[in-house]
Formats: sequence, structure tokens, C-alpha cells
Amino acid sequence: MTRSIVITGGSRGIGAATARLAGKEGWSVTFSYIGNEKAAKETAAAVEAAGGKALAVKSDASVEKDIIALFDAATKAFGPIDGVVNNAGIVGVTAKLADMDYERIKRIVDINVTGAFLVAREAVRRMAKGRGGRGGSLVNISSAAVKLGAPNTYVDYAAGKGAIETLTLGLSREVGPDGIRVSAVRPGVILTDIHASGGAPDRPHQIGATTPLGRPGTAEEVAEAVVWLLGDKSSYVAGAVVDVTGGR
Repeated sequence: MTRSIVITGGSRGIGAATARLAGKEGWSVTFSYIGNEKAAKETAAAVEAAGGKALAVKSDASVEKDIIALFDAATKAFGPIDGVVNNAGIVGVTAKLADMDYERIKRIVDINVTGAFLVAREAVRRMAKGRGGRGGSLVNISSAAVKLGAPNTYVDYAAGKGAIETLTLGLSREVGPDGIRVSAVRPGVILTDIHASGGAPDRPHQIGATTPLGRPGTAEEVAEAVVWLLGDKSSYVAGAVVDVTGGR
């Protein structure tokens, strides 16, 4: 079945891998990016080369009007929305909570929590059968940090992802009767450039070696779980959190 999906933070990492895999399914993919136009163009080209359609929209995941504009653009380009991947997220430089300043904490919460809630809200507004939609699937991207707490590194990030898992549970029960399945994917240590942005580019290999599988995961492995949750093969899955952690 052809689908129209929206991905926040789709120019790199897990978002880009999900967009490419959705392209292989022949789906139409609208994704947001905030600054890296080159990477956004490369992702869009990869989606189309794989057999899908792509639209890249510059959008700040912490700004309400940008989020609304992203969904409006998707609807205008590809019609009713069938799936949303709530992926945009950031970390700060590794630090203990006592050493984090206000601006860092606020930015983490604005994007990882408030922005994600706004994306979920727009997903429901567009997909709920009671609001004129045709149902669909919302996949929230969480993190193994929820279970581990990320002490001395990203407790703010971990706490924010905890909020996303609570949102997943509550919203799945709220909107299931309206034809929307809400689930989450909980990646472990994954080979993406988010670690470099936190000042620890070698972190995936260091931590990955301690997992039962003995290595870090890839964005493509996470994308497989996300696309499964977006599709028909997961039609009775809702309120679930799927671990992609290498057993960690």
C-alpha cells in the first residue's frame, strides 16, 4: 500500500535511514531538516532513487508554526498523512546535571519534549478518523537512556525520552479508538553523528563493545523497526516500545 509519511529530523541518522527505507516501499516521504541543506538534498535523492517520492522542508522542531507548516506541506504535496515518525532530537555536550546551564536544559526540553508533543498533536489532528483522517501510525523515537539514566553524560536527554515513552503509552490509549496506533522504538547505542555533537564521537564503539551483541547498532537497523511499525504487518501493535539495543 502506498503511504504518505512525515519524519522529523530526516536529513541524517535514524531519520534519514527511515526515509530511505520508506522510499524502497514506494512511499511518499516528507521530512524536516533544520540546517544541513546538502544532507537533506542527499536524503531526498536517495528516497526517490529507491522508488519513493520525497519532500524536504526546513523546519525547527521546537517551533510550533514550523511544525504545522511541515504537516501542511506534506498534505499539499502528497495528500492525507498515513504515518508520522517523531524523530527530531538533540543532546548537549556530555556533562553532569549540576554543570548544565539553563539554556542547554531549555533547548533539550524545547526540542526533545515540547517539540515532540507538538508533532504528536499534529499527527493526531491529521490522521484521526474522527477529525476527517483515515487513521495511521505514529512512531515515537525513544532511547535506551530511559532505562539507563545516562548519568554523567545526558540525564536531561534521558529524562526527556522518559516523557516520550509516557506519551506513547497514554496517547496510544487515547487515540486507538480513532484509528491511530502509537508506538515507540527505543534505540541503544547507534552509529550516528549525534555522539559527535555531544563531544564523544567514539562513544558508539566504546559502549557497543560492552553489549551482548558486541557492537553498536546502525541507523538502518533501527529504521527496519520503525518502518515495520508504520506498515500493515504491525497492525495489532499499539502502546509498545520496541527495543533495538543489541540486548543492552
